[in-house]
Amino acid sequence: MSVVLRNAQRAVSVRRSSLRRAVCALRAALGVSHFDVGLICAGNDLMRRLNGAYRQCPEPTDVLSFPFHQVSAGELPRPLSRDEYNLGDIFLGVEYIHQQCCDTGEDFDSVLAVTAAHGLCHLLGYQHNTQPEWQQMYQKEVEILEELNRLTGARLRPLTAGLF
Repeated sequence: MSVVLRNAQRAVSVRRSSLRRAVCALRAALGVSHFDVGLICAGNDLMRRLNGAYRQCPEPTDVLSFPFHQVSAGELPRPLSRDEYNLGDIFLGVEYIHQQCCDTGEDFDSVLAVTAAHGLCHLLGYQHNTQPEWQQMYQKEVEILEELNRLTGARLRPLTAGLF
């Protein structure tokens, strides 16, 4: 199945091939490589509009996930037909992420991969509204990023380490 990647912004250059490879490896680590996923690289204006419309917070953000299936954390979707082999869409706020990386000195491509991992976890029902939910999601992110690290030699960690 495929990762459909669309760059809907022009503010920041995105290395699409490395991002696509990372998302494919992350899907495999999650056991959902046979599901399609949409990945949209968005600027601050689009992220502000989406965040306002869906979360009532009209500010740009790093990631928004729109799952195709409603599943609980740890469950895999159970498609009934070929058309349902879709995880959903992840909007990466690349302009926002790039600015954060400039402020902190972190590597932009690495943060994009970690943010995509976070978005994939959201597509699979993981949340971080409470400490127990965050712990469950954090552990899943650690697990899949360790697999990506093993494949790539990177040293990626979840961004939400100090959330609770």
